[in-house]
Amino acid sequence: MTRLTMPEAAPEVYQAWLAAEAAIRRGPLDATVRELVKIRVSQINGCLFCIDMHSTEARKAGETERRLWHLNAWRESALFSETERAALEYAEAATRLGPHGVSDEIWAAVEKHFDQGQRAGLVAVTAQINLWNRLGVPLRMEPLEP
Repeated sequence: MTRLTMPEAAPEVYQAWLAAEAAIRRGPLDATVRELVKIRVSQINGCLFCIDMHSTEARKAGETERRLWHLNAWRESALFSETERAALEYAEAATRLGPHGVSDEIWAAVEKHFDQGQRAGLVAVTAQINLWNRLGVPLRMEPLEP
């Protein structure tokens, strides 16, 4: 059971987060890349609510079940493009924030595959889904019923 309902407890803050989400969706980052990043980051963070939501959204937008099944092991799969791989590598590094954060090598791959606006979108979507995950996990948010 959810511990706290943020839209009720902090409506102004929650609305600001929704406005940021809407701005990211309007941005130049490809929708497929955006959803893959959201799902992969949510897998890393263990946010079932977000995994469920974004997998469902990705499927509605035409993503295949097979690619979703492979996402947790994307490095071993031949189903992802070089552009998607660069985005996923960045998202993982930015989420885990090891001792060196995002390496120059990872950032160079991002620069190779994304223009400046798309890079900003990738940084934003990665930060935003980490925010949502940090609500979903500690508040024990459960997936919505179909």
